[in-house]
Amino acid sequence: MILGKVIGQVVSTEKHPDYHGYTLLVIQPTDPAGQPKGRSFIAIDAAQAGVGDTVIVMDEGGSGRAILGVSEQKTLRTVVAGIVDAITTDSNR
Repeated sequence: MILGKVIGQVVSTEKHPDYHGYTLLVIQPTDPAGQPKGRSFIAIDAAQAGVGDTVIVMDEGGSGRAILGVSEQKTLRTVVAGIVDAITTDSNR
């Protein structure tokens, strides 16, 4: 799983049929404090997330397809699985 922040939405009228009907979001990976970490990427939205939301992303095809309830033949991989309400960490570590 990847922690990230939604920084945009992708609009694409021409795309592979496997992606029809899905909202595509631009995700910036972050650390638990919300600081950017790594390169941004695109993910299918399965959580009705919006720009500014902190999200949990699955970046593995089988899990992504299971979340979306689609067959193994679909070429889907990276999926926003949830919106984060709060993050707590042990500050002594």
